[in-house]
Amino acid sequence: MYAALWRALPGPWVVRLLILLVLAAAVLYACVTWVFPWVDTLVNTQEVTVEQ
Repeated sequence: MYAALWRALPGPWVVRLLILLVLAAAVLYACVTWVFPWVDTLVNTQEVTVEQ
Protein backbone atom coordinates (compact mmCIF):
# COMPACT_ATOMS: atom_id res chain seq x y z
CA MET A 1 0.00 0.00 0.00
CA TYR A 2 2.72 2.47 0.90
CA ALA A 3 4.73 1.54 -2.18
CA ALA A 4 1.71 2.18 -4.40
CA LEU A 5 1.19 5.57 -2.75
CA TRP A 6 4.87 6.39 -3.18
CA ARG A 7 4.75 5.50 -6.90
CA ALA A 8 1.56 7.52 -7.44
CA LEU A 9 3.09 10.75 -6.16
CA PRO A 10 4.78 13.02 -8.70
CA GLY A 11 8.33 14.35 -8.62
CA PRO A 12 11.62 13.29 -7.10
CA TRP A 13 11.85 11.71 -3.67
CA VAL A 14 12.23 15.07 -1.88
CA VAL A 15 8.96 16.36 -3.34
CA ARG A 16 7.24 13.07 -2.56
CA LEU A 17 8.45 13.25 1.03
CA LEU A 18 7.17 16.81 1.42
CA ILE A 19 3.79 15.85 -0.03
CA LEU A 20 3.52 12.91 2.36
CA LEU A 21 4.46 15.10 5.34
CA VAL A 22 1.82 17.66 4.38
CA LEU A 23 -0.78 14.91 3.94
CA ALA A 24 0.08 13.38 7.32
CA ALA A 25 -0.16 16.80 8.99
CA ALA A 26 -3.55 17.41 7.35
CA VAL A 27 -4.88 14.04 8.55
CA LEU A 28 -3.61 14.69 12.06
CA TYR A 29 -5.16 18.17 12.08
CA ALA A 30 -8.50 16.78 10.88
CA CYS A 31 -8.46 14.10 13.58
CA VAL A 32 -7.68 16.55 16.37
CA THR A 33 -10.13 19.18 15.11
CA TRP A 34 -13.18 17.08 14.16
CA VAL A 35 -12.86 13.35 14.79
CA PHE A 36 -11.59 13.25 18.39
CA PRO A 37 -14.13 15.82 19.73
CA TRP A 38 -16.94 13.94 17.97
CA VAL A 39 -15.84 10.62 19.49
CA ASP A 40 -15.53 12.29 22.91
CA THR A 41 -19.23 13.17 22.79
CA LEU A 42 -20.07 9.51 22.14
CA VAL A 43 -17.96 8.10 24.98
CA ASN A 44 -19.51 8.46 28.41
CA THR A 45 -16.64 9.15 30.79
CA GLN A 46 -18.88 9.22 33.87
CA GLU A 47 -19.43 5.46 33.91
CA VAL A 48 -16.28 4.03 35.45
CA THR A 49 -16.21 0.26 35.82
CA VAL A 50 -12.88 -0.08 37.61
CA GLU A 51 -13.19 -0.50 41.37
CA GLN A 52 -10.50 0.05 43.97
